[in-house]
Amino acid sequence: MGALVPVEGLDGAGKRTLTDAVVTGLRARGLRVATLAFPRYGVSVYADLAAEALRGRHGDLADSVNGMALLFARDRADARDELSKLLADNDIVLLDRYVASNAAYSAARLKEDASGEIVAWIAELEFTRFALPVPDVQILLDVPVELAEERARQRGAQDATRALDAYEKDGGLQRRTGSVYRELAETNWHGTWWVHRSGDDPATLVARLAEIVGG
Repeated sequence: MGALVPVEGLDGAGKRTLTDAVVTGLRARGLRVATLAFPRYGVSVYADLAAEALRGRHGDLADSVNGMALLFARDRADARDELSKLLADNDIVLLDRYVASNAAYSAARLKEDASGEIVAWIAELEFTRFALPVPDVQILLDVPVELAEERARQRGAQDATRALDAYEKDGGLQRRTGSVYRELAETNWHGTWWVHRSGDDPATLVARLAEIVGG
């Protein structure tokens, strides 16, 4: 059974770039590595409904923190069998976002911290009721909010399909989300957390991850 390793962080933090570098490094060591990104836009009806709501559709759905969190959770629940197969067939499975993303953004929307009710509700919903696997290691890509916002804006300007949604446009939300993420990491919420910052060498992550699977 492979190790489950989500990469978490703000929109525009550089999760995809980091994941690509880590995958390349791990495969160079001969390890079997798979990736999966959440939300699964274009694949999951729940992910697409959430994306549409964040762009003004479906009435007042986007106003409901629990409703939006449930859509994102259902997306992951529907991917449980796929995730199980990836873990069975690989040494490491790297995820671009996972349950902690739902917890951090939902808490930030409600202006709660990591000890708030919504974080506990999401953990019970996803890990207990939907029986999603608990990560072996969670990596927080911790970058300055201003840098993440600028990257997200540039990404949206270059690709119309990735235009900013309501969450990404809300700078206050992004700052609060970053704070909750750091609290989750500091308390090792549902597993071990590692923090990777701007300027850190991805090779360090590669070596640490290879060590936990004996590669």
